[in-house]
Amino acid sequence: MKLIGSTTSPYVRKARLVLLEKNIPHTFVIDPPSEPNSQVTRFNPLGRIPALILDDGSCIFDSTVIAEYADTLNDTPILIPRGDALARMRVRRGEALADGIMDSAIVVRMERIRPAEKQEQGNIDLHNGAIARALEHISAQLGQREWCEGNGISLADLALVSALAYLDLRQPERDWRSAHPNLAAWFDRLRTRPSVQTALAG
Repeated sequence: MKLIGSTTSPYVRKARLVLLEKNIPHTFVIDPPSEPNSQVTRFNPLGRIPALILDDGSCIFDSTVIAEYADTLNDTPILIPRGDALARMRVRRGEALADGIMDSAIVVRMERIRPAEKQEQGNIDLHNGAIARALEHISAQLGQREWCEGNGISLADLALVSALAYLDLRQPERDWRSAHPNLAAWFDRLRTRPSVQTALAG
């Protein structure tokens, strides 16, 4: 398998974390679609990353679909519960919250790189507010628990690691660690995992 992506995309990082955590052999190919010679559109007609190229040449795109597929390939660990509909919903809901943080952080990033006179402050405020509320909710739900859901690592944890790492990259001024020390402690513990160390290293 080949995972096509970039080192800064939080969605690519989420997909990488799933593959790494489950020890699925793959090659990580850096090919940002913004580059003039990018080959991403050969695999994904939308021209977006991540894109997972299977050994038969077929392609899976969108981090959520990649995670769903990869989780079926082995049982160590099972990242999306299979036999409990409510547990599965809670993990996917956690993923959706983390993905929403990524979505809003990217909107803010795109606004901020526009010329100052063209930036829409209302849009920045709207999405920064969504991020703040999501972090508050996740922090309250997590409390002092070891994992986002259940008694082991899940897709919700991997998605949240990706979201928080992206905030560190693009919004260092937010200082979410001071606002949510339990999230900071959780993140610091998760980042000691080999899969997270590899994904955060680029």
